[in-house]
Amino acid sequence: MLRLLPAIVAAPLMLAACSESPEQPAAPEETETGVAGEQAVAALETSDGQPAGTATATVSGDALMLVVAVQNMPAGEHGVHVHMVGRCDAPDFTTAGAHWNPTSQTHGLEGAAGQHAGDMPNLTVTPQGTGTLEYTLEGGATFAGLMDADGSAFVVHADADDQQTDPSGESGGRIACGVFTAG
Repeated sequence: MLRLLPAIVAAPLMLAACSESPEQPAAPEETETGVAGEQAVAALETSDGQPAGTATATVSGDALMLVVAVQNMPAGEHGVHVHMVGRCDAPDFTTAGAHWNPTSQTHGLEGAAGQHAGDMPNLTVTPQGTGTLEYTLEGGATFAGLMDADGSAFVVHADADDQQTDPSGESGGRIACGVFTAG
């Protein structure tokens, strides 16, 4: 029995020496825009409460990427924007406020003096009522700004955005809206 004692004591030590220590997961990268991979989703609804899709904002490097997927929308071109207030009271969604504009720019991707942080290209909706759009927000867009004290909303407008006319690109009424929630 005494001869086995050194082997019994040494076995756990040998096993511990052979096992690899698990690598610690890398900490998320902090950027000017936010923490890499950080997300917020807006569940879109029409003025009569029907589901209309989602808008997902994700921190990617030094950018804030927005991915929009809609359903149950009228076919054609629609202006889409991030709006300043996280409220979507039907029927007209005016509680979402104006376009998100933290750097006080004029409206439109083709505007001479820059663009609002919430300005995006038009969304094309198919005859089946669906559409998708991916766009990297500019104009001072940060995750902290998107999720500030009063939040932000995503709005789909009735008409196409002319990408120039301040303050809203003549994009018409608001036909769908969703409040961003962190997730």
